Amino acid sequence: MLKTFDLVLIGVMTATAAVTYTIKHRAELKVEEVHRLEAEIKLEKDTIDLLKADWALQSQPNRLERLVKAYNEELKLQPTESTALVHAKELPMLKSEVPVPDVTEAKASAKSATVASAKRAPDTKGAQASAKAQPIPVPAPRGEAEDADQIETGSVEE
Repeated sequence: MLKTFDLVLIGVMTATAAVTYTIKHRAELKVEEVHRLEAEIKLEKDTIDLLKADWALQSQPNRLERLVKAYNEELKLQPTESTALVHAKELPMLKSEVPVPDVTEAKASAKSATVASAKRAPDTKGAQASAKAQPIPVPAPRGEAEDADQIETGSVEE
């Protein structure tokens, strides 16, 4: 005769076997997914290598020169003139070079503008906006004939 304890142990063993099988099945599915992803990654890497080789072939100077000669009548290409290039002085400022407003002066002027405008009118947004306005830096104009032969490259040479 089976005792209650024996039935409980059989139930626990059956549940453990079911859980073990489920975990094993999930692990096998994950391994299959990993293999599939590895195959996709290998395919993408091979495609990238192929595209790099194709780009190297397509952008060979000899090939481009032949194409320019062959299609010169249709394209009507012309060399770039030196006046079409932009000098470094004409470029806008870098974000790091933009002058930073003094925080203490800005707070003091904002407070005084707020107090003054509060006494005059209930709308303080206009006064705060005018106190925060900063001039926009503009690039230096291109030099005349004396700077025409000098091109700034950004190097540190003196």
